[in-house]
Amino acid sequence: MITVLLADDQDLIRFGLRTLIDTEDDLTCVGEAADGLAAVAETARTRPDIVLMDVRMPGIDGLEATRRITADPALTGTRIIVLTTFEHDQYVFDALRHGASGFLLKDASPADLLHAVRTVADGGALMSPSVTRTLVSEFVTLSPRATTPHPLLPTLTDRERETMVLAAEGLSNQEIAERLGISVATARTHVGRAATKLGARDRAQLVVFAYRSGLL
Repeated sequence: MITVLLADDQDLIRFGLRTLIDTEDDLTCVGEAADGLAAVAETARTRPDIVLMDVRMPGIDGLEATRRITADPALTGTRIIVLTTFEHDQYVFDALRHGASGFLLKDASPADLLHAVRTVADGGALMSPSVTRTLVSEFVTLSPRATTPHPLLPTLTDRERETMVLAAEGLSNQEIAERLGISVATARTHVGRAATKLGARDRAQLVVFAYRSGLL
């Protein structure tokens, strides 16, 4: 059973999400929060598999709540999906940097939301190739930054580094396999090993590490 916590300051949205989640046999809603501080407290209390986190909430916002949750050693099993209104939301990259496993547009279909919860609970990252490319392009263009290569980057093999960069650019495992002439399973293995060596929580953080290392 996948446990889910809902963090949103709008009662109607929480009601809708709870109704959707609780109709699924493999999902259950274990708590709700209407502000950022409550989200942190409820996450610590219930230790859900997934938190659906709104960005704009009173008290502390969803970004700070995400940072506090992912920094808690007792909550390493909890993954956060950030809910946002706009695909180009300036907060999305910060959410990933703070440890979120991805983001979902609030106008996503019920099927997409359920798929997102299951994907992230299974260890995947919730960023479609098109959204990832848009995100990276926007921040590379609009957010000048001093590159700070990840200290463990030299531990990657050439192939792991190559697949990491392609994954961070938004390519799926299938696309990486086609680009490099390898099997999908091999592509998945290389990406997974890169994430493990760099200490990435999931595939989403590879985008952050590649961006901050100057590889994008």
